[in-house]
Amino acid sequence: MYQHHDKKHSKSSGVAAFELNELVERLKQPSTSPGQFLADLLAAQCLLCQAEGGAILRAGQNSDVDVLALYPHLTKDDSPPAWLAESVGFARNALSADSTLVGSLDGADSSRGRAGKSHVVIVPLNMAGVGKAVAVFITRTNNEIVLEKRSKRMELLAGLLSHSQIGPAQQNWQESCKRLQRAIETLSAVNRQDRFTGAAMAFCNEIASQWQCERASLGFLKGRYVQLKVMSHTESFSRKMQIVQDIEAAMEECLDQDIEILSPAPKEGAYVSRAADRLSERYGPLNILSFPLRREAEVPAVLTIERPAKRPFGPDEIETIRLACELCTPRLVNLHEGDRWIGAAVVARARKLMAGLVGPKHTWAKVAAILCFAAILFLIFGKGQFRAKASFVLEATYQQVIPAPFDGYIKNVEVEVGDMVEGGKSILAGLDTAELRLQLAAAKAEKAGYLKQASAAMRDGETAKAQIAQADADKAQAQIELLEYQISQASLISPLSGIVVKGDLKREIGAPVKVGDVLFEVCPLEALRAQLMVPEDDVYDIKVGQEGYLATASYPGHQIKFVVERINPIAEVVNQRNIFKVRVQLLETHSWMRPGMEGVAKVSVSKRPYAWIWTRKIVNWIRMQLWF
Repeated sequence: MYQHHDKKHSKSSGVAAFELNELVERLKQPSTSPGQFLADLLAAQCLLCQAEGGAILRAGQNSDVDVLALYPHLTKDDSPPAWLAESVGFARNALSADSTLVGSLDGADSSRGRAGKSHVVIVPLNMAGVGKAVAVFITRTNNEIVLEKRSKRMELLAGLLSHSQIGPAQQNWQESCKRLQRAIETLSAVNRQDRFTGAAMAFCNEIASQWQCERASLGFLKGRYVQLKVMSHTESFSRKMQIVQDIEAAMEECLDQDIEILSPAPKEGAYVSRAADRLSERYGPLNILSFPLRREAEVPAVLTIERPAKRPFGPDEIETIRLACELCTPRLVNLHEGDRWIGAAVVARARKLMAGLVGPKHTWAKVAAILCFAAILFLIFGKGQFRAKASFVLEATYQQVIPAPFDGYIKNVEVEVGDMVEGGKSILAGLDTAELRLQLAAAKAEKAGYLKQASAAMRDGETAKAQIAQADADKAQAQIELLEYQISQASLISPLSGIVVKGDLKREIGAPVKVGDVLFEVCPLEALRAQLMVPEDDVYDIKVGQEGYLATASYPGHQIKFVVERINPIAEVVNQRNIFKVRVQLLETHSWMRPGMEGVAKVSVSKRPYAWIWTRKIVNWIRMQLWF
């Protein structure tokens, strides 16, 4: 896969290099007219910078803009491109500001079948014989880093154009063409190779021969250190060699500072060159020059070249070598990444991915991803207390019934439903005893008569009559005791402490009652319990002995602990829903608790994963829907 891609890229690059060679040969001809020279040089720049089009514009009279050269060339029947008219406004701003401008072209984005957004890059020029002008380049990309890289390359190439001369300065033009040809020849030598080793060796050999260097070395970043890959005119070498280690140290020094390092360093140099100076002193003296090879925002490789001390590197040479490095870096890096076995490629891609994950970029996106991942882990592995939820009602375990002790009439009522009463002391109500008292008086009189009859019979010696009269007296005494007992029971007293749950009789004073009629019911507070109505999809998780808490609707802030006592095995239909009644024993009671209170109860089942707790209902529903 990698070889196929590289061959295709090599073919297209070879075609571009062939066109550039033709343009450079024409530029070297002394008979070339100034207009043709500008057109050919502009075409070469567009090919090198991957620009779709370009133009050289100069400020004319009456705020007009003159077109000195245009690429692609137009015939007589062709109309000017749309981007040229849109670029005029940018060109006027660049001519006045004397600085590079980058802008977007809306009209150029409408091209059919083309991907990316069109941008215009305008670079100021100052050419002898022409005056103040600008070079306009049209490029298409959606990547800001790629756009910035192309803009830098356009500035670099425009520098060659700025140094070109019209008419009398033909010699300077030829010198600029020679420098451009060197860079293109280096790119052509690299593009002729299909494997990384061959391309890197061709690059180093071409650099060494073009600029008469003793040695050109190319190293690539591997992990945290730079590893030397190729040295010019050297087939093999050992990394244990001292010179190899010194060259790698100079390369790491260049890569760490991300700047071109020259040794001996000029006075205005603001960088550290200890490793380069040590390399120069050990094997020289030599002139050492190191270039960081950049691809987008990364520096994956470093080029270090060495030349005798008597031949220092000039500014024009450094600029030309920099251009050659810019042109060859993408090809070399692509071959380095693709021309290796599949395991190394996978490891490299994984390392790059991990570097992107833990690097300083996209901080908020990484924080959000980490939080989402942590939330997923928490839902899967984190466990919480699962509580089955159900409604409940408070009810009494048992109730004390207080009936009417005899037939009579209600005389007075002292309590109402809901009142607290104290056992053996609180009077609930009283019955009318007037009739009983009359019967008691009659019984006492009757008893006295019988006693007199018995006494007279004993005096007369009539023993039998005396015994009958005594029996009648005893009968009257029993009746007296019964009436006295009934009178004593006329005041109804609760035998135990609790709350009155039945007996709203204040509106029935004077009403007759019969013996055994239930007048009041008293429920002791300690006899309260709760009856839970558990839905059928939760009853399976509830077991006898489990604990939980309930809260009434009247006092939601008070949670009362309970323990499950019994589970009714038969379901009942309540509000068109199957429920199971679960009886629980309250482990605490309060004075405000009343039978009949309702609320919500939660039974602590066991610890379960939070994902299961929060999704169990929808999962069960889906299972039921998909079951057939």
